[in-house]
Amino acid sequence: MPAVHYESYTQARAHLKDLLDAADEGRVATVRRDSGRAAVVDVERLRRYLALVCPSKAQVVAEAGGWSVFIPGLPVAADGATFDEAIGEMVQALREYVEDWQDRLRTAPNHQDHWGLVQLIALSEDQQVRDWLVGAAP
Repeated sequence: MPAVHYESYTQARAHLKDLLDAADEGRVATVRRDSGRAAVVDVERLRRYLALVCPSKAQVVAEAGGWSVFIPGLPVAADGATFDEAIGEMVQALREYVEDWQDRLRTAPNHQDHWGLVQLIALSEDQQVRDWLVGAAP
């Protein structure tokens, strides 16, 4: 089946099932709105892709009887008494960063390029974020 393109959101709304079916099948599915165009993509397909192209680069270090986790270039860090606790805290810190990014940081020059990371974290369950942090397969 071919790609699905709708020239207005009214047209897309009338064909919503076709639009969502196309996205579910991995076909190109777009909707035009004014001068912009949006893609409709299956969430799991997008999440898996983002996990592949956005490696975490998390660094975990043992210090002061515990563990610290940080991602270079990202203002997020976490500590814990154990490795697992530190990773769990980092998951929560990343969730807070996603909220802050969506509320106000998305237009800040030093944060706007973190769009892919924000999407990845927002679309992932906690265990998926943990796996991503420690480099497990997506």
